[in-house]
Amino acid sequence: MKVAIYPGSFDPITYGHMDIIDRASGLFDKIVVAVAASEAKNTLFSLEDRVKLAKNIYKDNAKVEIVDFPRQLTVDVAKEQNACAIIRGLRAVSDFEYEFQLATMNRSLAPDIESIFLTPKESLIYVSSSLIKEICDLKGDISKFVHPSVEQALKAKLGS
Repeated sequence: MKVAIYPGSFDPITYGHMDIIDRASGLFDKIVVAVAASEAKNTLFSLEDRVKLAKNIYKDNAKVEIVDFPRQLTVDVAKEQNACAIIRGLRAVSDFEYEFQLATMNRSLAPDIESIFLTPKESLIYVSSSLIKEICDLKGDISKFVHPSVEQALKAKLGS
């Protein structure tokens, strides 16, 4: 079985993330969405809430598993999950330099695990969790960017 992990903070998970998960599902037998604790980021949702949101979305998809991971190396999570690849999403050229550094370091730490870069479909290329949070906070319509359960959670959290 070919397993890949897709790590990230997913604060919150967006249709852009979901597009990457769907694309990766066509390439691998199983996708493990690894929701990072991300202490360095000031997340809106707790780790537990981010995992719960993602699990709700993928509850009927046997190819996608949602896990959390505390402060830990991504390659160690990949090894624990018996993954042969780490999926990373690229939205713009500006993402590439950082992602290239990560991929190079991960290859140095775990040469048997490949980094795979995927881009979301064109209509989602500009979508980011931070933009979605800001739009929601300013009472904008986020329905075309996030799953209805995520929209509901954001509105509840931000008082929109």
